[in-house]
Amino acid sequence: MQELNFPKFSFRFKNNENKISIFDSIRKKFVILQPEEWVRQHCVQYLIHNKGYPKSLINVEKELTVNTLKKRYDIVVYNSNGSIHLIVECKAPKIVINQDTFDQIARYNLELNATYLMVTNGLNHYYCQMDFENEQYNFLREIPDFSR
Repeated sequence: MQELNFPKFSFRFKNNENKISIFDSIRKKFVILQPEEWVRQHCVQYLIHNKGYPKSLINVEKELTVNTLKKRYDIVVYNSNGSIHLIVECKAPKIVINQDTFDQIARYNLELNATYLMVTNGLNHYYCQMDFENEQYNFLREIPDFSR
């Protein structure tokens, strides 16, 4: 797999019928290693090990309904009170992040109301803080560390 713009992390891999799987510590199971999954697993480890986000507050690949359509988010981090702190949209490294990507995560956030948004393809990372009053997001240099 391609080297990403994240710190180095150790992962567990499994090869079954010529398909490589990577262990997802949040879902507690092996999942097929695709380029987007490679980015997602790096991002999860980054949030836990570099930003101090508790594993118990992280949720991966769950379904949500946006305007009666079933969608799946990549990563959500909850606050300890159950509200959503952060949504992360992961793309494969070859996918260029553009306005459509931000529109996608903004649509998800209409349902989820996260304070922070992160969009990454593993090479480029973009961070935003929601300004609900003015219905816009403001770009940040990085995602804040988790505060207890």
